[in-house]
Amino acid sequence: MRTPYRRNFHRPVQNTNRRIYATNLRIEAPELRVITANGEQLGIMSRQEALEQAQAQGLDLVLIAEKAQPPVAKIIDFKKFLYQEEKKAKEAKKGIKKSIVKDIKLSLFIAPGDKERLLEKGREFLEEGNQLRLNLTLRGREVMKKDMAIQMLTDFIAALGEVNIAKPPTVEGRVVRSVVSRKK
Repeated sequence: MRTPYRRNFHRPVQNTNRRIYATNLRIEAPELRVITANGEQLGIMSRQEALEQAQAQGLDLVLIAEKAQPPVAKIIDFKKFLYQEEKKAKEAKKGIKKSIVKDIKLSLFIAPGDKERLLEKGREFLEEGNQLRLNLTLRGREVMKKDMAIQMLTDFIAALGEVNIAKPPTVEGRVVRSVVSRKK
């Protein structure tokens, strides 16, 4: 007899890069340096005193720097604090632009008009801050003309203008490849 189908009831683990803070009763240090939400220092006090002060204000006691001597705790609204931390992380992420690699495919005997169009497209990609991967595929008997293909790719790179050559033209099987980026 077959066993019935069983589902896996485990929840997937979310990959959060959020730092885990000890709050209120989870703080284990006997003595703390306590700071208010405004940044005003209340001094060094026992954990119990700090918890009472936080409770009196209707806020949470959050351990900020646990490795300091004595550990530093702040009396703040914890949910508001987490929201602001998340907001800061998003702002920091906005400033980072990932460099994308764009491909341009060439052939050994390309028409002058097509070559001009691809040069314009390549310049446009480089202006946007992307890297440019040039692929020149050799078909059939063109494989015997690898020197000619490398020369053509070198001329194409020169026609692009001032660029950094991240990878010079190299032969990889039937493809001659090169990677360039905009000069800074």
